[in-house]
Amino acid sequence: MSNPQHFVFLLIEEFSHLAFSCAIEPLRIANLVRGEKLYKWSILSEDGETVTCSNGIKTVVDGGISGIPKSDRLFVLSGINMQAHASRSLLSALRRERARGTPIGALCSGAWLLAEAGFLDGSEAAIHWEYHDSFMEAFPEVNLVRSVFTVEGKFITASGGTATADLMLHLIEQDHGHDLAVAVSDQMVYNAVRNATAEQRVSIQSRNGMRNAHLARAIQIMEKSIEAPVSPSKIAMEIGISTRQLERLFGKYLNASPKKYSMEMRLDRARKLLLQTESSVTEVAFACGFESPGHFARVYRAHFGTTPHLQKNKIG
Repeated sequence: MSNPQHFVFLLIEEFSHLAFSCAIEPLRIANLVRGEKLYKWSILSEDGETVTCSNGIKTVVDGGISGIPKSDRLFVLSGINMQAHASRSLLSALRRERARGTPIGALCSGAWLLAEAGFLDGSEAAIHWEYHDSFMEAFPEVNLVRSVFTVEGKFITASGGTATADLMLHLIEQDHGHDLAVAVSDQMVYNAVRNATAEQRVSIQSRNGMRNAHLARAIQIMEKSIEAPVSPSKIAMEIGISTRQLERLFGKYLNASPKKYSMEMRLDRARKLLLQTESSVTEVAFACGFESPGHFARVYRAHFGTTPHLQKNKIG
């Protein structure tokens, strides 16, 4: 039996307990399903003392940043108020680990701390949608994406919550194969596993509606007309603003054009229909406003990196 991979999780005060559970449990279940210790993990806090998550639960740790053990991956996991916890000692410890050659990742709002350490300039990063606006203002050199996680750069990042489980399942598949990843997701009763190209989706009200009524209304129109998409000019006319104003709103709040956002919304709906219903690829294509199955297949493959037919035959 080969040596298990060692993951270190550095928990920052007020970290997300949901993201933490979604990080640890897939690794535990992978060991259980395979019947051998594929993964082991250590839990650290900055000072080596008990750390408290955002819901008030206290977690006993194995040590602090003064003695980070050698590992295969180090994940920084934070939650709310991460800016207040970006201490000089923490950032110095992360820089030492980088110099040591340790692969470093971030979960939930952890990308903020990696950006503070200067790791992410010119790289893609994912962070919880709630911090998108402030992150873009604070770190304009980072290519912030709306994906649930990123794995292509030197520093992998996940946007938090169940996106952390998506990332861990991706790593399990990468390390030990697709069958084990599927078996782990089955044990978790998690049958809608997302890949790195999937985007964070939240309610209009929680993400944009309270800020801008025009944007919320535009997205509502898009959602109600997925089968027969409406042009940006018609949407703008219906909500009483100019097309140029509509373009500016989407750029400011969603970092996308209305056309791009609408297309991504339709593709996301299509993926859910393929995975969660018995509808054929042709039925899904027309249900999501594509003029032909051929056009749908080309656009879908360009966006997700796989064809609708292959996606249909995958679990999760």
